[in-house]
Amino acid sequence: MKRSKKYRAALELIEKGKKYSLREACELVKKTSTVKFDATIDVSFNLNVDPKQADQQVRGTVILPHGNGKTKRVLAITDKSEEAKAAGADFVGGKEILEKIQKENWFDYDVIVATPNMMGEIGKLGRVLGPKGLMPNPKTGTVSPDIAKAIHEIKAGKVEYRVDKEANMHVSVARVSFDTDKVVENLRTLIDAIVRARPAAVKGTYIKNAVIHTTMGPAVAIEIDG
Repeated sequence: MKRSKKYRAALELIEKGKKYSLREACELVKKTSTVKFDATIDVSFNLNVDPKQADQQVRGTVILPHGNGKTKRVLAITDKSEEAKAAGADFVGGKEILEKIQKENWFDYDVIVATPNMMGEIGKLGRVLGPKGLMPNPKTGTVSPDIAKAIHEIKAGKVEYRVDKEANMHVSVARVSFDTDKVVENLRTLIDAIVRARPAAVKGTYIKNAVIHTTMGPAVAIEIDG
C-alpha cells in the first residue's frame, strides 16, 4: 500500500520496535496525526484470551473522565419518556418507535437504552439490532430501570470495550485536540478497566500487545505491564 509523504514523515518519528510509556505514546500520536481535521485517537489491544470460551469473554463499559470527543445520539425506548427527555435522550419512544425502526429501517442514533419492561418487544428486533451492535444489554448498562442514569453516563463519556473473535479490542479514547494529560487519563482509565476484567482462566501475560493511533496515522506501541 502506497503511503503519503506526510504519513512517511510521521512514521520516521516513531522508533521501530520500541514500546513507549503512556505519556510518550500520547504525545507522539498527537504529533504524528497526518490529517487536517480533528482526528480520533484509538487504542487497539491484542489479548491472551480465547474468545470461544465463555469464561474468557472480555466485555464491559467504562466512563472516560474526559469523554472521547464523540457525541452519542441516544434513543431511549421506555415508558418513562419525561425522565428520558430530561436526561438528554435525543429520541424517546415506546412500541411505536420500534415499528419505525422495522418499517423505515431507521438508524439515526448511536446507542439504544431501555427499561427492562420494554425488552420483550425489543427482543423481537434482535435480528435487526444485533448485527449492528445496537441491542440493549444489562451488562453494558443500556438496560436499566434508572433510565436517566443510563443516559447521563453515556452522555458523560461511557464507552464499551469488547474483545472480538481474534482476541482484539479497539476503543476510541480521545481526539487529537485534547490536552496530552486528558488523553493519558482516558487511556489509563480504560486500561485499568480492562485489567480488572481479566478472566480468571488467563495465565501469564494478559495484554500481549497495545498500540495507539489516529485516523489514518501510524501506530505507536505502548508499554503495559500485564
